[in-house]
Amino acid sequence: MDLELAGKHVLITGGSKGIGLACARAFLQEGARVSLVARNADTLAQAALGLADARADADSLIATFPADLADAQATLALVERIEQAHGPVDVLVNSAGAARRTPPDELDAAKWHAAMEAKYFTYVHIMDPLVKRMAARGTGAIVNVVGAGGKVASPTHLAGGAANAALMLASSGLANAYAARGVRVNVVNPGPVATERLHEGARAEAQLLGISADEALARANRQQPLGRVAEPREIADAVLFLASARASYITGAVIAMDGAKVPTVV
Repeated sequence: MDLELAGKHVLITGGSKGIGLACARAFLQEGARVSLVARNADTLAQAALGLADARADADSLIATFPADLADAQATLALVERIEQAHGPVDVLVNSAGAARRTPPDELDAAKWHAAMEAKYFTYVHIMDPLVKRMAARGTGAIVNVVGAGGKVASPTHLAGGAANAALMLASSGLANAYAARGVRVNVVNPGPVATERLHEGARAEAQLLGISADEALARANRQQPLGRVAEPREIADAVLFLASARASYITGAVIAMDGAKVPTVV
């Protein structure tokens, strides 16, 4: 199946590790040009080196941009810089930012605010200018990697889950608002994925339950109907499809990728 992604300019936030990095590799393998954004310049440089084997001309297709998306004005300047250097962004994949998992008794107002800054606003700050630029050109796709915690409340992920829920609503609303101008916006909601984020969650779960982090990880695998957590590439495959021409009539969708752990029709 030709996804028609060759030559497309794909901007990936959180592109230096985890799901974002897996998405970068997958888009490169389809022949897309990839701009990677993350806070740490060294981590970005290492990610770019690690992607060199994605295809023979990978080096010429990768650009890196260290930035903190929590700053709205700096993010606007970043978008301008990226498009001036590498042309209009055809696809935005948001995978940056993650709210720290916190046991409920340790939550306070500052931690609730921090969760929104870490997850919700980092996405909104870059979506806002890009969705408008895409609309002006009459074409574009945005895929937000959010998380199952926005639909199912977890005791250790209440603040982050609230940010995820807000982001799902914003994504669906933007999809409706910009559909007539050629822009599609979709959400992928992973459950547990084999990344460092999973280990962080396991440590919070272990603290709450009084067990070891290793046992918490083992429980995470056992609790999945498929018998294991997802691999980052499996999430990336869904992102690629939603970003591609093959998904031309899919917009405003919120796709669960939790391996049927929460069987629901809502």
